[in-house]
Amino acid sequence: MSGQPLLTLRQVRVGYSGQAILPPLGLAVRPGDVWALVGRNGAGKTTLMRTMLGLLPPVEGSIHTAPGLRRAYVPQRGDYDLTVPARVIDFARGGTDVGWSFLRPWHGKAERARVADAMERTDTVALSHRAFATLSEGQKQRVLIARALCSVPALLVLDEPTSAMDPANEAAVFALLDRLRQDLRVAVVIASHQLSFVPRYASHIALVDRDDGVALAGPAPDVMSSPTFRHRYGSLLDEPAADPREVSRG
Repeated sequence: MSGQPLLTLRQVRVGYSGQAILPPLGLAVRPGDVWALVGRNGAGKTTLMRTMLGLLPPVEGSIHTAPGLRRAYVPQRGDYDLTVPARVIDFARGGTDVGWSFLRPWHGKAERARVADAMERTDTVALSHRAFATLSEGQKQRVLIARALCSVPALLVLDEPTSAMDPANEAAVFALLDRLRQDLRVAVVIASHQLSFVPRYASHIALVDRDDGVALAGPAPDVMSSPTFRHRYGSLLDEPAADPREVSRG
């Protein structure tokens, strides 16, 4: 994808308390990119993702962001307290709270328009008055994405967005993210240990493995053809991905 980078990592080593857990990594995220952060559990994906979000400082190297960059984070669905009886519409509206805006108890015309647009794009309008806790896993994920879109981000970061989903619903979520990438030119970063979406949707890949000291990033074809990647995931990439058209909206 063309355009100036939204986020650039230059020889960044990520870690905690000054201790790096991965080798230096360099990458640039541009509008319309889909970056896949892949690696097994505990490989360092979450640490890299938190560093890209600005929640952790790099141990070494530098991070540069475009002026005024808006980043939105979609956590794992299990991170939400499902005992809170929030309606979908109210849950999505929470995404309009930016900075000190939560001090205003009302939603203006602009905020309402953003919520309506986000729910339309994620096909969640019909769910507006349902309790979030009663939704299916696929529906919950679409609502979480709608909530994130309400802040009008240029960079959308998702943590394991398809965990505990069947292959068809998983494919539908990635197809939705691909539509958002095309329609809004939003950059998407997905941290996942599932690889079914990579051949079809990822434009770039960052492969990390703290145990083996691996940090590899670049265009998807280059990374997937590397011996390091093929050694770990070659057989998985030969498996056919589920067709998103097979999933129902139910």
